[in-house]
Amino acid sequence: MWHKEVNRDSVLPAVAEVADGFNYIFKIFPCRTEKEQLEEAFDFLCVLFGCEILNIIPGRVSTEVDARLSFDKEGSIAKAKKLIALYEKSGISKDRILIKLASTWEGIQAAKVLEEEHGIHCNLTLLFNFAQAVACAEAGVTLISPFVGRILDWHIAHSNKKAFEPLEDPGVKSVTAIYNYFKKFHYKTVVMGASFRNTGEIMALTGCDLLTISPQLLDDLAKSSETVVRHLDPNAAEVLPLEKIHMDEKTFRWMVNEDQMATDKLSEGIRKFAADAVKLEGIIRSRLGEAINGK
Repeated sequence: MWHKEVNRDSVLPAVAEVADGFNYIFKIFPCRTEKEQLEEAFDFLCVLFGCEILNIIPGRVSTEVDARLSFDKEGSIAKAKKLIALYEKSGISKDRILIKLASTWEGIQAAKVLEEEHGIHCNLTLLFNFAQAVACAEAGVTLISPFVGRILDWHIAHSNKKAFEPLEDPGVKSVTAIYNYFKKFHYKTVVMGASFRNTGEIMALTGCDLLTISPQLLDDLAKSSETVVRHLDPNAAEVLPLEKIHMDEKTFRWMVNEDQMATDKLSEGIRKFAADAVKLEGIIRSRLGEAINGK
């Protein structure tokens, strides 16, 4: 139930600030324009960080395609293939990598191509809506990361209700609905609940395929004496009276558009991830100047 995959997205800028390998990076790409050097160094650093993580864990690591490509299907495919090639040059099999893409229509269709044509496993993130989940399942993606806590945050900010019982938590209810639908209709896509605000949310999703949990909440769970009761069960999902739907592009866009929470949180998440990418580029650009000047 507890998934040990390490998430590098929120800490990547901090790692770059203390990295010592920039002179080496720029020696590899000495004849490129600054823009090309920045792109090469950005990708190289992401892969280098992933390799270091894989040296200490037995499972997989997710490496994210630049969020600025969230609405660029072909650009996302090209970037994912490049990242996998860099991993393979470092001796890391693509089976140990999940390419993380935003759950936009373009991101999901890019994942479909990567999975079907290139055998590249994908993790679809920034997922807040049932339509996003169904589109991912139909695309055959390896794994989705539906967010729990961010959904709760939105509902608290946009209603008079400031607390929810775990089973009534809107994020918990969203992941539960997705899990039940996937199991009812035998989709192979793994559901990995993410972004938790408290242990109650985690306990309410026991039985989910995977959960990604912060160290603090893991410590809280370890100290808890609460009895663990399974809430998500594939056998129970089998008998639910659910209707199967098909998710084409126009249906997807309409259903996401009609969900204000999903629209708000998806766009906000892309902007934040893109801002992190810009910050990292600024750090690399600064180090590039130091390397050129021999500092």
